[in-house]
Amino acid sequence: QVLLVQSGGGLVQPGGSLRLSCVASRDLFSIDVMGWYRQAPGKQRELVAAITSGGSTNYADSVKGRFTISRDTAKNTVYLLMNSLKPEDTAVYYCNADLHRRVGSWTYWGQGTQVTVSS
Repeated sequence: QVLLVQSGGGLVQPGGSLRLSCVASRDLFSIDVMGWYRQAPGKQRELVAAITSGGSTNYADSVKGRFTISRDTAKNTVYLLMNSLKPEDTAVYYCNADLHRRVGSWTYWGQGTQVTVSS
């Protein structure tokens, strides 16, 4: 099992920046993929960015060049730095952990945090 505790988020003006944090209850190297998802009102949850246990990253096209996913393995923490925020980035952001083993796969979610981009 993986417990994920998120922090960060809030209200920011367009063009501003925010950083989200997600602390995992286990070693990040034991988690195959850590990711950030978001869900806006009336929309499906979508992948924003992800980082593998090996350190590879990928991003949604809508955030490439603006958002950066990173990790501090000593703190079991994954970050999402969001720059040049736009109103359309407004959503609840969720931290995610995916484990894939021979016997099965598991997905875990953080509690979610609201990000609102508005003037």
